Amino acid sequence: MARTFAQLLVTQLRDLGVERIFGVVGDSLNPVVDAVRTTEGIEWIHVRNEEAGAFAAGAEARLTGKLAVCAGSCGPGNTHLIQGLYDAHRDGAPVLAIASHIPSATIGTSFFQETHPETLFRECSHFCELVNSGTHGATMLHIAVQTAIAKQGVSVLVLPGDVADQEVDGPLTRDLATDLGRVQPAAEPVGRLAELIDEADTVTLFTGAGVRDAREEVLSLAERVKSPIGHAFGGKEFMQYDNPFDVGMSGLLGYGACYEAMHEADLVILLGTDFPYSEFLPGPGGKNPPKIVQIDAEAARLGRRVPLDLALHGDVGLTLQALMPLLTREKSARFLHRQLKAHHKALTGAVSAYTKNVERMRPIHPEFVAATLDDLADDDAVFTVDTGMCNVWGARYITPNGKRRLFGSWHHGSMANALPQAIGASLAFPERQVISMSGDGGLGMLLGELLTVKLHDLGTKIVVFNNSSLGMVKLEMLVEGLPDHGTDHEDVDYAAIAQGVGIGAVRITDPRTLKKQLAAALATPGPMLIDVVTDPAALSMPPKISAQQIRGFAQASTRIVLGGGVGKMLDMAAANLRNMPR
Repeated sequence: MARTFAQLLVTQLRDLGVERIFGVVGDSLNPVVDAVRTTEGIEWIHVRNEEAGAFAAGAEARLTGKLAVCAGSCGPGNTHLIQGLYDAHRDGAPVLAIASHIPSATIGTSFFQETHPETLFRECSHFCELVNSGTHGATMLHIAVQTAIAKQGVSVLVLPGDVADQEVDGPLTRDLATDLGRVQPAAEPVGRLAELIDEADTVTLFTGAGVRDAREEVLSLAERVKSPIGHAFGGKEFMQYDNPFDVGMSGLLGYGACYEAMHEADLVILLGTDFPYSEFLPGPGGKNPPKIVQIDAEAARLGRRVPLDLALHGDVGLTLQALMPLLTREKSARFLHRQLKAHHKALTGAVSAYTKNVERMRPIHPEFVAATLDDLADDDAVFTVDTGMCNVWGARYITPNGKRRLFGSWHHGSMANALPQAIGASLAFPERQVISMSGDGGLGMLLGELLTVKLHDLGTKIVVFNNSSLGMVKLEMLVEGLPDHGTDHEDVDYAAIAQGVGIGAVRITDPRTLKKQLAAALATPGPMLIDVVTDPAALSMPPKISAQQIRGFAQASTRIVLGGGVGKMLDMAAANLRNMPR
């Protein structure tokens, strides 16, 4: 029976297990929206900005491992998708974006709202093609979906509205490979890795998101070679918990002894990580630099951050399984014990100090908020964190346990990601507690998505770290020797805004009542916004600061003092002195 391509598209997606499409209705997209209306088993999720729809789809794909879908109408409608698609693509989330287009006969005529989506989205996708007919579209749909699943990223179908309305014969079903295989490493480089490990007196493992299915193998290797284990933020939720070898995180969000453990070892093995901040990784130069090995299932990532002594292409778990029988030398545990002691000292003197005796300190310390939230949240809660200081609080205070999920905009670093990602998580797992750790800057950027939460009556809990400041930008300016400018703004009562759109809300200003009010808000059924007024002077310092950064911070401090900001700098010094690296 003949039907439109839009109907074929929606039916095929439904049959592939897609339960929803995120987007904003409009003109050229209307045939697709109407097909959703008439197709059982799939729903249209109306968002206020297509950017949020793409973020939500990316979050759903990351949590479920299955294809998720978003859509935008022609011109501005689909160009709004681009931030969320960049985020999904760079973090390996299988997402299909339907970029509706102007009528096919008008393409190239500077028609109303004309853009060239097949060009615009090419950088943030593995597949991006224009559908020129209904028959052509069936083939393009298969390739787009298979590519998104196979390459774990974004595919874009550019679909003119008139083509969506064309009648086609179908459905044209084709089998999809959805159960992906694992990359078996070659024997020779695994043997060479065993030799490097046996030659080294001390080894450190640094893990990323690529160890998700290899946790036990990583722990077994650490036990065998007496190695400390550090992690990037992407590896935190998989490696930090119940890990007797944990030495924390490196990078701008880092804490503990991870940096020292990598730089003091004879051999560093990078496992499933594409950690971009090479200045925190050991490299050539200096006195006795360590040898570096990288293992990754994606060969293109090997060696692009630091020069390697061995590049090993393979699934982390399979590689370590092949490696373990080849190791022959017993290792001393002295290096491991020294790093664990340094890690404990760093945590005692820095991270835990932020939450000690702060029940009477106003404004509320954001670290205290994050630590309290960690205590109160469900064991299987899903946390999404905004880019900026919320990344720091999430990295340092949210405790993984193997059931919780914690993620943000890891590689694209977009503001305003947390709330729309929480929307996607809430729809995918309505029975789980989903918590958006939102900065006031990020929430303000996509504030309209509060309406989305209300419209769909989601159970999302939105914790706003409201410091009336762009804290991470402020820190960036200070370490560059610049007085912060344009980072602060007037206080906003986000609880009142949420109540105005019909969402339950509470505003917390007293640290003595924080735990009680936060617990009550988290236990309230339905959506809830928790507006916590926090200290704008609480700035996180990375675990290792260069002399240039210290000079920059001092220079900025001097400029602020000379400019009349003595009180401001004294407040900042009081908030950060206990965490300043010695």
